[in-house]
Amino acid sequence: MSGKGLLLVISGPAGSGKGTVIKSLMEKSDAFAYSVSATTRAPRPGEVNGVNYHYITREDFEDRIKNGGMLEHTSYCGNYYGTPKKEAEEVLESGRNLILEIEVEGAENVKKLYPEAVLIMLLPPSFAVQEARLRGRGTEPEEKILERLSRTKEEIPRVVNYDYIVYNYDGGAEYTAEDIISIVRAEKLRQSRNDQAAKKYFE
Repeated sequence: MSGKGLLLVISGPAGSGKGTVIKSLMEKSDAFAYSVSATTRAPRPGEVNGVNYHYITREDFEDRIKNGGMLEHTSYCGNYYGTPKKEAEEVLESGRNLILEIEVEGAENVKKLYPEAVLIMLLPPSFAVQEARLRGRGTEPEEKILERLSRTKEEIPRVVNYDYIVYNYDGGAEYTAEDIISIVRAEKLRQSRNDQAAKKYFE
């Protein structure tokens, strides 16, 4: 792993503030690169193709799966989400830390393929806060909000598969980003990522 960037997976339930935290992280350090996921869902108001997601057709997505063009993929609320493989590997080889913002199932798949990946679960302070944030958005119908809250109850028990849990308090995205930077610093110092330290010391 020496010289390569870290593969950093950030997951979190709807309303955890992933987008805001990652934006803050990117502003604080140029050592991070954001992997733009591909999805078959329609853009939300204000979202931009190639910035928030690569918005592609179901047919195109399934072709990429067949051809090995996805690092990982999953189905969530009726749509496909996945990470384009080629772009991800190029970033890691450049030495930058690659941020993947993906769901629990996708994160677990990445960990199987890349055991050195660092999995971080981003959580609101509580389920009640999460629900308040989702309703406060005003962008989704009640049915979709309830679907997302139900999904959260399925996902939260799987935090045991993550390396770190980071809480994102209201108005605290900058502090949350600093927590993630601290995690990356510590991970870079792991013995397993510096397994030639004894040999190099005497060179």
